[in-house]
Amino acid sequence: MNIPGNTHISISESHSTVFGLRQSFLPFAFCIVVCLFFPFFDANAQDTINSGIKSDTTKVREHSPKRATYYSMILPGLGQAYNRKYWKIPVVYAGFGTVGYFIVSNTRNYKSFRDAYSFKLSGSSAPPPNDLVNRYSSDQLLVGREYYRRNLEVSYITAGLWYILTMVDAAVDAHFFNYDISEDLSMQVNPWSFPSPDKGRGVAGITLTMRF
Repeated sequence: MNIPGNTHISISESHSTVFGLRQSFLPFAFCIVVCLFFPFFDANAQDTINSGIKSDTTKVREHSPKRATYYSMILPGLGQAYNRKYWKIPVVYAGFGTVGYFIVSNTRNYKSFRDAYSFKLSGSSAPPPNDLVNRYSSDQLLVGREYYRRNLEVSYITAGLWYILTMVDAAVDAHFFNYDISEDLSMQVNPWSFPSPDKGRGVAGITLTMRF
């Protein structure tokens, strides 16, 4: 910045003394100014381009299916929230609530029949653990115990499958998160005919065209 100022003073002094010297010095001064300030403008332009590129790249953020799966693995429903499918979160927990109800119910009934059957086999004179001892025979208690044990196992398997299903759902939604569906969604049904080579008349039909 000092050089242009000194140049201005030199030009002013030359203007008061020799007019021809000013004309010969102006191109030289212009070259000095260009050489001094061109790197500055070039750097600013490069920074502007780089910042524009960075801003463009930061606008489109990658939506990771792996991250959605991990979120659902850590906390069911969190992957759906990551995919912005908030309406699915109550469905996820309604499924877990239903499965949890059957787990609790089958566990309670299984323990009741198990304790009653064990008491029946022991022949103890102590008070029975529940009223099932007086209502059912040993064979019936055994059947009841196995029935609720099987239902309890199925309930645990269903809970595991529902847990896996929530992760799969989050991964699939994440894959289609940035999928652009065209606004031109239409279906056309048109008549169609094809001449038959072995018959005198053509074969009629219809064509179904879907646009998406």
